[in-house]
Amino acid sequence: MARITLVINGERRTVDVAPETPLLWVLRDSLALTGTKYGCGVGVCGACTVHVDGAAARSCQVPAGSLGSRPVTTIEGLSRDGSHPIQRAWLAEEVSQCGFCQPGQIMTAAALLSTSARPTDDQIDEAFADNVCRCGTYQRVRRAVHRVAREAKR
Repeated sequence: MARITLVINGERRTVDVAPETPLLWVLRDSLALTGTKYGCGVGVCGACTVHVDGAAARSCQVPAGSLGSRPVTTIEGLSRDGSHPIQRAWLAEEVSQCGFCQPGQIMTAAALLSTSARPTDDQIDEAFADNVCRCGTYQRVRRAVHRVAREAKR
């Protein structure tokens, strides 16, 4: 065990965990930030996606001890009240069905839109290629991303 200080959603948080503990478990078990979901545990489904330094990262694959002062943003840090434009677009396009993968999908969309203000269908498909949605709402995801891009231009 070690005392590790992390910057989570803009706040410095100190936890006592082994440095190799995946960030996912630190978020969920040590910090009670349960919006980030456990899916596969091997980095292939995307349910646990968060932002590290603004880039999408699979929290199940990021050792907590490797983060240093790099900021981490979770779905809770994106918006606590669901008012973020991506969250609003998700509702407007009725993306969620079971909802399990949605925090990871939303965080992937936020990372994409931070680097590409008007992504093409190909760019969206590439960004979401490794995000698994068992309900198959991929077309709705694409529409929601386009909606956010369109509304940002107004």
